[in-house]
Amino acid sequence: MTSATPHSSAAGAHYPPARTVEDFQRNLAAVRLRMAQACLRVGRDPASVRLLPVSKTIDEARIRLSYVAGCRELGENKVQETFHKWEAMADLTDLRWSVIGHLQTNKAKLVARCASEFQALDSLRVAEALERRLQIEGRGLDVFVQINTSGEASKYGLQPAEAANFIQALAPFSALRVRGLMTLALLSAETEKVRTCFTLLRTLREQLRQSCPASVSLDELSMGMSGDFETAIEEGATVVRVGQAIYGARNTPDHYYWPDAIDAAPSIT
Repeated sequence: MTSATPHSSAAGAHYPPARTVEDFQRNLAAVRLRMAQACLRVGRDPASVRLLPVSKTIDEARIRLSYVAGCRELGENKVQETFHKWEAMADLTDLRWSVIGHLQTNKAKLVARCASEFQALDSLRVAEALERRLQIEGRGLDVFVQINTSGEASKYGLQPAEAANFIQALAPFSALRVRGLMTLALLSAETEKVRTCFTLLRTLREQLRQSCPASVSLDELSMGMSGDFETAIEEGATVVRVGQAIYGARNTPDHYYWPDAIDAAPSIT
């Protein structure tokens, strides 16, 4: 199957900035329709896929408009940006924040305070730091293990062969609720190359389920962004991370979100 929207660096050009509640309502409806159509193509229930709007680089005023339009959870890459927005919008008590970008151990305390979900766990040092801070805060955190399915050195995440041992090692961390796996697909205009990344994550999940600890749940697959979420849904995504198709095109390059990455193409979250 071929998705309706190609995964390409030019994808963001098709998304004008949303500046009113009506813009956001229209964009959210369009994304949900595309999600539903992708589900129907492969016989899935549209209710089985969660939309995670990605608000990285978006200012507070526009985020509040998107909230009025219906957004109740938001994904952010940079931890300090997440924390500042969380503090500024503390009055929106039902707004949940998901950190979807790389985390350094010295910022684990911020995630432990403000996030409901962390989708980029790929280090035991980070797991230990989060566990320690969460115990202090007296709360738990939903986490996804990030897998590098594209084989690109510019991307974070565990190699697929490392996943089983890593997940076994997470069993003692009682404050970390392992929900599933996350990946960033290859940045390519060739849908089938992108699809390979998503198929790999789904297949890996099925393999890991055979031996994962009882305390670990692998029900969730977070994969797919504005340019490729339909392909991700066709391959089993339960969470899609969509930014530009909701908020509008973004000019910020990838290295803003992944400072160590090779800036090969604009981000299309």
